Amino acid sequence: MLRASGLDGARRPHYSSTTVTMRFFSLNRVYNFMRVAPICGLASLLVTVATVVALFYPGPKLGTDFIGGTEIEVAFTGSVPSDKVRSALETIGLHDADVVAVRTGGAATDRYIIRVSEVSTVSDVTQRAAEQRLCLAPAAEADCPPERHATEVKFSPGGDRITARFAQAPDMKWLSERLAGVPGLEVRPGPDNPRVDPRHPDKVVVELLGTGDKMFDALRAQIGADLLPDAPMRVEWVGPKAGAQLRNAALQSIAITLIAIMAYVAVRFDLRYAPGAVLCLVHDAVVAIGALMLAGKELNLTVIAAVLTIIGFSVNDTVVIYDRVRENMRRLRGASFPEIINLSVSEMMGRTVITSGTAILSLLPFLVWGTNALQDFSFTLIVGMLSGVYSTVFVALPLTHWLDRLLLAKRRTASARRAPQPRAKRELNPL
Repeated sequence: MLRASGLDGARRPHYSSTTVTMRFFSLNRVYNFMRVAPICGLASLLVTVATVVALFYPGPKLGTDFIGGTEIEVAFTGSVPSDKVRSALETIGLHDADVVAVRTGGAATDRYIIRVSEVSTVSDVTQRAAEQRLCLAPAAEADCPPERHATEVKFSPGGDRITARFAQAPDMKWLSERLAGVPGLEVRPGPDNPRVDPRHPDKVVVELLGTGDKMFDALRAQIGADLLPDAPMRVEWVGPKAGAQLRNAALQSIAITLIAIMAYVAVRFDLRYAPGAVLCLVHDAVVAIGALMLAGKELNLTVIAAVLTIIGFSVNDTVVIYDRVRENMRRLRGASFPEIINLSVSEMMGRTVITSGTAILSLLPFLVWGTNALQDFSFTLIVGMLSGVYSTVFVALPLTHWLDRLLLAKRRTASARRAPQPRAKRELNPL
């Protein structure tokens, strides 16, 4: 339990009861936070090490953004168990489907996020055959006159779209017949497919059946059209290469943010304050990710955005308390550094509780009634904000105190070395 610090009333400013109309803590009382700092620091170290170990084994549950794959979200019109959804996808060879029920208001519904590792890619052989059928110049076929030569043919990374440019405006009927003869290429049925790009008359867009379409068609065939809507709520895909790039970019963004904040704190205050601030931010990010893993949630770009938000929010609280510590160091010349820390945190406790509490209250509705993405985002922010308040007091400031003692000890050692040594008295030889 925290106890009042040893600062006497002469050193501490006295606040009258009429000065502040709203407060949660007495402004005239100093709590001894540094007394329990070693215990809290040890607990933080254990939690951080456990989370880092868990990142390697068993590892986080990565989302489609980082590992690649195809993801669709389907809202069934009736009750459909998740096992039935998996069985329907197994009929088209998708045996590793991940079916996650979407929770609304804390209760599971008949809306699912269905994720598979397959991406709709078109093989090189199929691409070459399609280019030949579209008369990509140079074309040697007899039914490829010069006016029908394609000047450019591109396939989307997901293999669900073809864009082609022609020397002249192409015939859509001829184009459909040509693509129908390409093995392994399935054109999505529809009156406006293929279609001419309205911005470029010489450009044609051809929509292909992707993995998401095949998944939805399998659900319609196995579960029944009466339980499915006309189309899925959303279809997303990310290739393995793009997923790896997104993963590396996320790690780089976090590293750059930490380095920039460390440089800012070093310039804004003192170099001895920077390591504590950075360690505090790393602690908050690791704790938030550990809480996500413990809750069984996945790590995706939404979570990375929340982690970066946590870092920005936490450094704000850390800088405010650092500034109060610096002010009290100038004002209270005779007080020790732990006493100054206790006084500074006690003075800013009300502000910290109001600021963080208001932010957390605004996030609670998203946590309770939001969709999966909003719930993960708000959950990460709430955990990170609570950790940020804790780490500023029990991680950043104790480390700053340790660095201050280390720096002071080095200065004393250097001063002792530079001080002139007293000369030994010379003894006279007796006659």
